[in-house]
Amino acid sequence: MKKHNFYAGPSIMSQFTIDNTIEAIRDFAGTGLSILEISHRSKEFVAVMDEAQALFKELLDIPEGYEVVFVGGGASMQFCMVPYNLLKTKAAYVDSGTWAHKAIKEAKLFGDVEVVASSEESNYNFYPKIENVPTDVDYLHITTNNTIYGTELREDPDVPVRMVADMSSDIFSRPIDVSKYDIIYGGAQKNVSPAGVTFAIVKMDALGKVNRTIPTMLNYETHAKKGSMFNTPPVLPIYSALQTLKWYKSLGGVKVLQRMDEEKAQVLYDAIDDSKMFVGTVSPESRSIMNVCFVMKPEYKELEKDFIDFAATKGIVGIKGHRSVGGFRASLYNALPLESVKVLVEAMKEFENK
Repeated sequence: MKKHNFYAGPSIMSQFTIDNTIEAIRDFAGTGLSILEISHRSKEFVAVMDEAQALFKELLDIPEGYEVVFVGGGASMQFCMVPYNLLKTKAAYVDSGTWAHKAIKEAKLFGDVEVVASSEESNYNFYPKIENVPTDVDYLHITTNNTIYGTELREDPDVPVRMVADMSSDIFSRPIDVSKYDIIYGGAQKNVSPAGVTFAIVKMDALGKVNRTIPTMLNYETHAKKGSMFNTPPVLPIYSALQTLKWYKSLGGVKVLQRMDEEKAQVLYDAIDDSKMFVGTVSPESRSIMNVCFVMKPEYKELEKDFIDFAATKGIVGIKGHRSVGGFRASLYNALPLESVKVLVEAMKEFENK
């Protein structure tokens, strides 16, 4: 039975990425060695790193003065790396969900933090409006997509200060004005590669301005100046990331991905809105096109597990909602085909008719 993978992360990858990664595990670049055992200093892997960084810059139209670095630790490590490197006195943060909240907690270890917008009191069911950002902060931090609650900010805000963004789960789903940001970062295990590598797009002249001593491995300059080769990088996930980036380019780039993602989300949201049994959990203006969250209406609440079991008979996996929200969550990352969304919609209709 064909599987339709809606997991929130690690999540679906393109068959192109999977097939090429499998081949490299068997024989990497004709070396007779597996990518699992090749030296990261070999000319063959250095070429992989260089091409992956170059394609990142090309696909996102990253301007001069920025470097793309690949590190470990996940986006959660970036919660402390960002303020370690950028926070001199005070930073502004938007509290839009669980991961934004965790980032705020870490930033408070390094200086004053002003939460300029929050939707916590409403259980994060909308993306808070960003306004009245103070001009005396070192940066404004935003989390553009909230995987747990299904809200998203699909624009680059106009604010009077530099920005930092966690784009773990919606990178490559829309064009970005990178010039507004000092750092854009994210765990790669949603739209880029398998878990194990984290990307950061870093404006180099924003670094080196804090007075504190930064541990070597937590200093962006360490990784940027060494081409992400200061220590052994996560070789396999970076190779897979390169395959994903090649696939994105072959499709036509980020604008094409954006149209595909918006179409998939519209199909599913239309089905939810037309349903007598299912209902969305997010204010319509804040709906994520990456993570669609919905529940059963109160009179059908006891049927939620039955629907998950029914969906499984159709090959649908990964739709159980996060425990903070309950219900269902369908993650529509770039590699998910429209066909899978249509299968889910048909399953919803069939279950409702029963």
